[in-house]
Amino acid sequence: MFEMFQLPFMVQAFAAALITGILLSYLGVHVVGRGIVFVDLALGQISSLGVAFATFIGTGLTSIPLVFTLVGALLMSFINIKDKRLKQEAIIGIFYAFASALTVLLISKTAHGDSDIQEVLFGNILSVSWEQIRVTGLVFGGLLLFQIIFFGKFFALTESFENGQNHLVGIFNIWNFLFYITIGLAIVFAVRINGVIPVFSYLIIPAVSAIMVTKKKKAVLAIAIIISIIGGFLGLNFSFHYDFPAGSSIVTVLGGIFVLASVYGMIRVAGSKKQIE
Repeated sequence: MFEMFQLPFMVQAFAAALITGILLSYLGVHVVGRGIVFVDLALGQISSLGVAFATFIGTGLTSIPLVFTLVGALLMSFINIKDKRLKQEAIIGIFYAFASALTVLLISKTAHGDSDIQEVLFGNILSVSWEQIRVTGLVFGGLLLFQIIFFGKFFALTESFENGQNHLVGIFNIWNFLFYITIGLAIVFAVRINGVIPVFSYLIIPAVSAIMVTKKKKAVLAIAIIISIIGGFLGLNFSFHYDFPAGSSIVTVLGGIFVLASVYGMIRVAGSKKQIE
C-alpha cells in the first residue's frame, strides 16, 4: 500500500492532497451547514475562467484567476434573497453555469482544447512541483490559522444559517465576507492542483459523510478531515496500482466513503428508532 511513496512524484501528489484536503474539508463543514454547496463549484469554475482568460490573452496566469475568484467571492457574499420563491443556491448556480460556458468558449480557442478542459475539471496532481506545494502550504496554513483564531465568529454565523436565521447576516456581514474570501483564496490555489471536481468533492463529501456518522460538531470536523486524508491516500493508491487518472480516483474513493457513511447512518437511525420503541 505504501509502494507508491517510492516514486517522488507520488510523494509530492500526496503532500498536495494532504494540504488541500485538510482545509477544504474543514471549510466544507461550513459550506454544508450554510446550505451553499454550489458556492465551491461556482468559485472553482470562476477561478478556471480566470486561468482560461489569462491563457487566452497570454499573461497573468496567477494574478487574473486570483482577481476573478475574489471578485466572485465578494459578489456572492452580498447575495441576500428577499423573495421566498428564490433560493441562494439558484443564484450561485447561475454563476457556475455562466462561468462554465465562458471557460469552454475560451478554452476552445486554445491549441489543446479537449485536454485543457479535462485538466480544468480534474487537474493534474501527479505533476505538482515542490514549489507549488510550498506556496500552497503557506497560503493554506495562513487561512487555517485565520479560521482557528476566529473559530467562534465563523461558527456563530454558520449556526445562524443552520437555524434559518440567515436574515441576521447583516449583523455578521464582515464575517460573511471574510468567509467567502477564505474560500475564494483556498479554491484559487486548490483548483490549480486538483481541478474543479476534486475540489468540490473535498469540500462536500467529507463534511456530508461526517454529518451522517455523528451529530457532535467537533467530531464532525475531526471526521471530515480524517476522511479527506484517507480519500487522498487511497485515491492515489488506486491510481498508482491500476493506472487510472489521479483526480478521478480520489473523487471515486471519496464517493465510496460517502456510500459507507450513508449505510452506517441508516443503520444508526434504525437502531435509535428500535430503542425508542
